[in-house]
Amino acid sequence: MRDPSSLRPARSDDPRIRIEQMQDCSPEYYRHLYVEVGRNYHWIDRLPWTDKEIADHLNKREISFWLMTYDGKTAGYFELRKCEDLSVEIAYFGLVPEFIGQGLGKHLLTAAIEQAWAGGANRVWLHTCTLDDKAAMPNYLKRGFQPFKTETYTVDLEVANKSLAT
Repeated sequence: MRDPSSLRPARSDDPRIRIEQMQDCSPEYYRHLYVEVGRNYHWIDRLPWTDKEIADHLNKREISFWLMTYDGKTAGYFELRKCEDLSVEIAYFGLVPEFIGQGLGKHLLTAAIEQAWAGGANRVWLHTCTLDDKAAMPNYLKRGFQPFKTETYTVDLEVANKSLAT
């Protein structure tokens, strides 16, 4: 997304939804969210990270971490990464499984994009893949993202599933 005017927002007016930046997220809570949100999509890259590595990552100036709650329960999160070229990557984005299918993903994505632009981005971008939820790509396109590049990766799902089980 190259211009804030490209955003086609989809917000919920449900007062039980809160999205707030987390300033002091513990490594344990971060790991819990990463596992819960990424479980069905084989997120394993950060599973081996130590508490210190997580804390160091979250303390980087270019990283911001945002939590969505619904009626006080954790519903999802997004992580933004400011890049040297002044773009902002939505590095991680997703919902806890019990909140999928309730229309909260489009609200959360809208908030992520708005926060990225508010932080001074000259471009907002993200990665997706065929392992993501079937609603992910349609949501990205409906919010105004345009495909830029397609790549093919392979994942050993047996290894990924074992990593998530430990």
